[in-house]
Amino acid sequence: MPVKKKILLAVDDSVHSKQAVQYAVRMSSFVSELSYTLFNVQPAISQFLTDEAKTSLKAKFALEKTRKKRKENAEHLLADYKSQMIRMGIDEKRIETKTLSQKTGIAKDILEYAQEGLWDAIVVGRRGLSRAQEIFMGSLTSTLAEHSKLIPLWIIDGEISSEKIMIAIDGSQSSLRAVDHFSFIASQNPNIKATLLHVVPGLRDVCEIDIEDRDGDIEDIFVQGDKKCVDRFLVHAYQKFKEAGIRDDQIEIREIKALRNVGKAIAEEAEKEDYGTLIIGRRGNSKAFFMGSVSKYVLDKSADRAVWLVP
Repeated sequence: MPVKKKILLAVDDSVHSKQAVQYAVRMSSFVSELSYTLFNVQPAISQFLTDEAKTSLKAKFALEKTRKKRKENAEHLLADYKSQMIRMGIDEKRIETKTLSQKTGIAKDILEYAQEGLWDAIVVGRRGLSRAQEIFMGSLTSTLAEHSKLIPLWIIDGEISSEKIMIAIDGSQSSLRAVDHFSFIASQNPNIKATLLHVVPGLRDVCEIDIEDRDGDIEDIFVQGDKKCVDRFLVHAYQKFKEAGIRDDQIEIREIKALRNVGKAIAEEAEKEDYGTLIIGRRGNSKAFFMGSVSKYVLDKSADRAVWLVP
């Protein structure tokens, strides 16, 4: 019997949220028993107005009016998204809506609500800041990516047409959780296909000290060790696929060598082969894997595709 899955669609009135909703609807074509919760965090109300309302009747009325208006706007927004999803073929019974006033911050409020409800994934559109602006200013997307440590985060960038799926693996527990998440989401689908991409790293990717005088024997030993690690990993990965009802012939394995760095190799492969969805573990064998040389690079360079970050 198919297992029910539920995703939390964190939305606002931006084009990025519209693209996230479109992607989430498309997922219903290969994810059985998928339900949605459209979730909106209302903008924060001025602390000045909140403080004034404690002593001023006029300010109190203004505060209540503001709260009512923001709730109405949020409910109207969610109703519009729900209608759009129904027109796209989603059963109304599979869509819920929820809006809350902002408490501590939009990203934290989304994470807290998702954790309380035990959603299987949070889906969010990448906000309009450029990559350079995100570095200096931060964004909702980057904050969610930094702090979502329990629930997988699906970050949708642009309009995605490709149905091809890549899972980046490195033999780590984190990449095994990425495989597990995909297996759960895609379970019992006889038509879904995915590529496991293993990028063989060089010594520079595992050693913080630049090795000028590289020894060929050391490099060979390292590569052999990496191969053994990934071979052991694949045994566990295929077991998860089997338990999810995914056949061996639905999975392709690709291996490439990192010419410069692992993150760049993954991003370039995704671009070259036109993968619409890229699934990657939040942290790999290297301590700097996430928000460092690999996952952060992949997220920064993945335009017009979905990146699933799995903790």
